[in-house]
Amino acid sequence: VQLQAFGGGLVQAGGSLRLSCAASGRTGNYGMGWFRQAGGKERELVAAIAWSGGRTYYADSVKGRFAISRDNARNTVYLQMNSLKPEDTAVYYCAAALFSGIEYSAARYIAWGQGTQVTVSS
Repeated sequence: VQLQAFGGGLVQAGGSLRLSCAASGRTGNYGMGWFRQAGGKERELVAAIAWSGGRTYYADSVKGRFAISRDNARNTVYLQMNSLKPEDTAVYYCAAALFSGIEYSAARYIAWGQGTQVTVSS
């Protein structure tokens, strides 16, 4: 499976962005995740969604502000980001998990998108 993430950009604090991740190739019943990596920091899981869409996970830092969703008919996963803060500034990556459920470790993801930059100004 190949993943392409897009939708990043520059936004003021309090603003919103919607990231999209399109899958192509050998798409399957993958759980999906959005990770982010800020300069000098480790990559962290921001949100994840099971293949069915019935289960989701959010990091504490984004709960109530971000929403992950998916459209399996379009092989696309979304991350709606609201009330953005400067500390949300990072490169955001989408990833496909090894199985169809929620995976919390980056090691359990088998395919990665190229990353899209999100910059939140104060």
